[in-house]
Amino acid sequence: MICSGTSEPQLKAISGEIHQQIKKEHGVSPHAVDGFPASQWIVMDYGDVVVHIFHALKRDFYGLEELWSDAPRLALTEKSSAVKPDKPNPKPRVKPRAKKVKAAPRDE
Repeated sequence: MICSGTSEPQLKAISGEIHQQIKKEHGVSPHAVDGFPASQWIVMDYGDVVVHIFHALKRDFYGLEELWSDAPRLALTEKSSAVKPDKPNPKPRVKPRAKKVKAAPRDE
């Protein structure tokens, strides 16, 4: 899942709410959390689901959507427990898990 906020306090609030709601509704905590609001990128690893929370500018810079462009997009609704793909993925593929690497921002 990829989402973004527009300020460091908002990134912290998004990450905290995701953690609380998943813990409350599913009894699950992340296996690992990396990053922090000041880095403008927080990653929460729940095993089958990895949550990326970006500052809007960093999201554009790293462009993770391009890496996963062949994955189906899911329509999320408020308080929905089930999600349905916008379009079916004709050839489901399993991508290898990426190694944890801290990327340094590039000079433009």
